[in-house]
Amino acid sequence: MVALQDADLLTAIVTPFGDDGTINYDALTKLTNYLIEHGSNGFVIGGTTGETPTLTHDEKLDLYRHFAQIVGGRVPVIAGTGSNNTAETLAFTNEVAAIDGIDYALVVVPPYNKPNQRGMVAHFTTIADAAHIPLVMYNIPGRTGVKMDQETIVQLSHHDNIAAVKQCASLPELEYIVDHKADDFCVFTGEDAQALTAVALGATGVISVASHCYCDQLRTMLDDLHAGKVAAAGQLQRWLTPRMAALFMFPSPSPVKAVLNAQGFATGGCRLPILTLNDEEKRQLENALSLASGSLDIGLPLNLGE
Repeated sequence: MVALQDADLLTAIVTPFGDDGTINYDALTKLTNYLIEHGSNGFVIGGTTGETPTLTHDEKLDLYRHFAQIVGGRVPVIAGTGSNNTAETLAFTNEVAAIDGIDYALVVVPPYNKPNQRGMVAHFTTIADAAHIPLVMYNIPGRTGVKMDQETIVQLSHHDNIAAVKQCASLPELEYIVDHKADDFCVFTGEDAQALTAVALGATGVISVASHCYCDQLRTMLDDLHAGKVAAAGQLQRWLTPRMAALFMFPSPSPVKAVLNAQGFATGGCRLPILTLNDEEKRQLENALSLASGSLDIGLPLNLGE
């Protein structure tokens, strides 16, 4: 198993689709290798950005098997297994645990049910006690409708089979978790705009969407921070922040897929209920991505609009 402690830039990778709507594994291979070569040192497969709610059970297993083979143990792989059904989450987590090359399971705070904190502790403890793979908890209240409190995360951080949290909440909450967690527990921000500050505050790293498009800049920013080049790192974060926001100006992952398609990665469209960007939305996105400098400096032509 590949450890998470040294992974500071993980990409929550998209699921490419072909014209027939099936998963495009050639495109996934090309994109994965590109991201590793440009500094992504870990992945979440089958997360929010991977459009997991629209994938069938068998599609997820096939996707995870293929992705583990593509990565080949080069970096840690976290696969999404969570749902709002504790028993089904545990069963699926152990199916995924049997896939060679999947290192961790991403388990989201149960959406829709809206459990209280005691229910969240019971949910994660029940799964962690019987799972054959370490868990990464996913706290994203904007999507689940309920927030796991900082004290709950700290409590669960002491479970031997809970390795990390992907935290999408405020920086003061992240600070509290970093200060009080178990020593070997990893904290990742799931907010791209928090990447620099979170790592400076003691987080392990960021699980990023923007790294699809700005992997070089994010890699340089984090390397600069680790090297003590704080001003240079800050300049890059300021450059990145409006572009990170633009990548969420329409329902994700439609904006990032539009950019990746323009770059030649052939990630295709989105599955309903997420719509692929139309031409006007592409023009709006291109304008937003170009605001700071007048051009999108990603080394490849954009030309989002048709």
